[in-house]
Amino acid sequence: MSTTFSPIITAQELIANSKIILIDARAGVNTFENYQKEHLKGARFVDLNRDLATIPENPANGGRHPLPSPKDFSHTLSALGISPSDHVVVYDDKNGSNFAARFWWMMRAIGHEKIQVLNGGFQAAIQAGFPTNSGNETFEKTDYPSQEWKLALADIEEVEKARKNDQNIVIDVRDKNRYDGLTEPLDLIAGHIPGAVNVPLTENLDENGLFKSADELAEKYKAILGNKKTENTIVHCGSGVTACHTLLAMDYAGLPIPKLYVGSWSEWSRNDREMALKENK
Repeated sequence: MSTTFSPIITAQELIANSKIILIDARAGVNTFENYQKEHLKGARFVDLNRDLATIPENPANGGRHPLPSPKDFSHTLSALGISPSDHVVVYDDKNGSNFAARFWWMMRAIGHEKIQVLNGGFQAAIQAGFPTNSGNETFEKTDYPSQEWKLALADIEEVEKARKNDQNIVIDVRDKNRYDGLTEPLDLIAGHIPGAVNVPLTENLDENGLFKSADELAEKYKAILGNKKTENTIVHCGSGVTACHTLLAMDYAGLPIPKLYVGSWSEWSRNDREMALKENK
């Protein structure tokens, strides 16, 4: 890990620690209604489109989920009652692969060290006996000071150069069918960035949907990266959300956090760039 604070916390560890701010970052339809119906007791709600992205009129400009400004994110954290010294745990119901990992990356990117993702998410906490609540939670707002993004980002031009350079590696974490261009449920065109290697984020998890051990993940990603340097590694997905799951896994494995290409396939595929399918990759 790049810090001494593990990015992953188990449900049992969560139950044993009462001084934690919980964030509910579940995905899907009617997320707020589902939150109000039932959530982990004390959890505060965040919404991807409202809190963790600035949705553009045209996804060709930054993809479907560009980052908000660090200043706007600081305002979000203030509204959530979070201070720089707080211990924060975020969960979703997709094994951390959706909004929880994105929230974790954004927190780390502004320099917040005490941020963890709940291993196994909402389901694991329920199974372990963590209490739930309904309706809204009450808490006091804070004043989180404005920050800047401190973790590395890559834009579309950098990805264009990196994919043609043997010293770089571009990792696509989408499932193999999307990478191969066999299906595309979200974007207009199926396929992948030529030169990108496919390492589906699901490979970060074991058969129970929990993160593999740090040692297993370290062995896996060291083999994939070979002699490539962290600053020459770019990770992407469809719109810069699920890619954060792999950044989280790599951090958990004790590896430096690579660059995130937020625009990802949703931006690349809308900008008349070269594209590849399974048969011509």
